[in-house]
Amino acid sequence: MVATLEGSRTNASPQRPLLGRNQTELTEWVKHQGQPAYRGKQLHQWIYDKGVRSLTDITVFPKAWRQDMAEVSVGRSEIHHRSIAADQTAKFLLRLDDGQIIETVGMPTEKRLTVCVSSQVGCPMACDFCATGKGGFIRNLAVHEIVDQVLTVQTAFDQRVSNIVFMGMGEPLINVQNVVSAVRCLNQDIGIGQRSITISTVGIPGKIRRLAQHQLQVTLAVSLHASNQALRTQLIPSAQQYPLADLLDECREYVAVTGRRVTFEYILLSGLNDCEEHAGELAQLLRGFQSHVNLIPYNPIDEVDYQRPSRKRVNQFTDHLKASGIAVSVRYSRGLEKDAACGQLRASKVEI
Repeated sequence: MVATLEGSRTNASPQRPLLGRNQTELTEWVKHQGQPAYRGKQLHQWIYDKGVRSLTDITVFPKAWRQDMAEVSVGRSEIHHRSIAADQTAKFLLRLDDGQIIETVGMPTEKRLTVCVSSQVGCPMACDFCATGKGGFIRNLAVHEIVDQVLTVQTAFDQRVSNIVFMGMGEPLINVQNVVSAVRCLNQDIGIGQRSITISTVGIPGKIRRLAQHQLQVTLAVSLHASNQALRTQLIPSAQQYPLADLLDECREYVAVTGRRVTFEYILLSGLNDCEEHAGELAQLLRGFQSHVNLIPYNPIDEVDYQRPSRKRVNQFTDHLKASGIAVSVRYSRGLEKDAACGQLRASKVEI
């Protein structure tokens, strides 16, 4: 059974970390501690703009009160390990309060800084080509554990984060309430536009419909990876309970409710799902759909022997979709040599 950990930003109990709360909640918290209301705005600025890790470091607060509040948790995780690829993509292993390890990745370019965030410790979906699923599932992440990943990358690069993709460890829509709360925090408290945030899902019955009801302006990315039900079930075991036709119907509902197109992620596996017939089937499935296909040449992992297709094969698949009127692009993942690319993340405990 998949565990859940539902979170709400309206619950401002003292036990809950400060990270993840909005300015109104933080103001109520400081007032509860006997401090004037204006310290709520100060606390909000130090948590979200300065990335403070402890209340003792907030120099605008009275020293005596800082010392009294030394044990209050801001909600920041410890950086357990980091590695940097030649393209400057940085992978961070973060140690949570309970000792679990998660991964987050910062991907800088000349104009933007994107963070690939995790939503769970491990993943229950067990997709055959993905390293995260090979390690099993432990638990959902809380709101502050999701937001902390973005602040960690922002501080490490000394640069404002512009884009976020929920494509790290885990299935975001199993943890939908905390993911939605984290999106609102990232948008309202850190200032990242919702249209610069992407939530990826392999597809869980009813969850895309539930996400649509929150009326977010994020991009929904559905991990399709196959052009027919039999092949998809081979690659994604959970697809056995969720027929491809039903998944696409729910995606169409999402478009109708939100007015936002759906992106379909399709990992190309040499000789398995990258043939011309697969491109034809995929085009047939998506014809007339308000969507975009994002092709991802496979990133290798140790546990399976799938192969990355040649660039020629990738181009042929792309050209077939374009000729069929399907909007398509190819994403060559960054951080490949540091196991920081799509499908390579795992909760490995690196000793340093």
